[in-house]
Amino acid sequence: MRKKGMGNGAFALVLYLLAGIFFCTELYLVWVYVEIPSVRYLLFGLQAGIFLLAGIWVFFMRRNVDAFSDEICAALDDLISEKDPHISYPLEDSLVNKVQGKLAQYADIMRERQRENVKEKLEVQGLVSDISHQVKTPMANIRLYTNLLKQQDMPLKKRQEFEEILQIQVNKLDFLLEALVKMSRLETGTFTMHVKEAPLYDTLLSAVNSIWHKADKKDISLSLSCGREIRLCHDVKWTAEAITNILDNAVKYTPKGGEIKISVLPWQFYTKIDISDNGPGIKEEHYHDIFKRFYRAQETADQEGVGLGLYLAQGIITRQKGYISVKSEVGAGTTFSVHLLNG
Repeated sequence: MRKKGMGNGAFALVLYLLAGIFFCTELYLVWVYVEIPSVRYLLFGLQAGIFLLAGIWVFFMRRNVDAFSDEICAALDDLISEKDPHISYPLEDSLVNKVQGKLAQYADIMRERQRENVKEKLEVQGLVSDISHQVKTPMANIRLYTNLLKQQDMPLKKRQEFEEILQIQVNKLDFLLEALVKMSRLETGTFTMHVKEAPLYDTLLSAVNSIWHKADKKDISLSLSCGREIRLCHDVKWTAEAITNILDNAVKYTPKGGEIKISVLPWQFYTKIDISDNGPGIKEEHYHDIFKRFYRAQETADQEGVGLGLYLAQGIITRQKGYISVKSEVGAGTTFSVHLLNG
């Protein structure tokens, strides 16, 4: 900063010397060409006054530049020390205050980005931890039953039982991997929504067919009430995926012999798709938790699943400018309402 100040001073000195040369030249010309003494002295006085004012102006300009430089450097030092930059005269609308204000604004933006980076790192750490937890159990079971199957004297019936268990564990890992790929595509935006007008009934029927076998195994009745004339602008494939995830969740927690109802009600701006079951219900304080990634309630921890179905469903519907709401009564059942835009 000292070297820069010396450079500014040398530049001002050069300008002042040039002004002095110009002033002396003017004096010489006046002395040579102006013959009337009174006029000559008047011109001398005017030129001397102008030269003096120019010197005063250069002095104050240099002092203001040095003060401006000191204030900005002090603000930058505060930012480097991760402090809020000090604004010298907060009530004044000066150039220094404007620059300091911009620096403070820039500092706020950088701090916010830093907080976002820390948040993203924590989310990645949490995701890795969740994936590790989800993979640990099936991998341990696979190692266990693989070692047991190495026994030569194992009865055939027992061997078949262990092989079935191994297949179940492999299917769990396959399901987890597929769900993680979908989650990754959803969060990074690498998939494209192909929104077009299509019959809603066909989309819902596709979702129902995807979980029909699971429902039939538990003797759960499925009913679909949707007008064939209802057409919405939506991504057929991904919307069916979202509805399937909600239905799969309903089948999973609905007791044997229960029922699941799907009904459609057109509104003015949205069309509401209600998916109702008579399962155990959800406590109101967990309404938001169930849409979190890898969330599993303690009372349903014994059920199969990785806790990604509702998270994916919400992401898919949200990206179509819709939303999902839930209403439940513990012991009486749950209704998930999917709202899709009519336009």
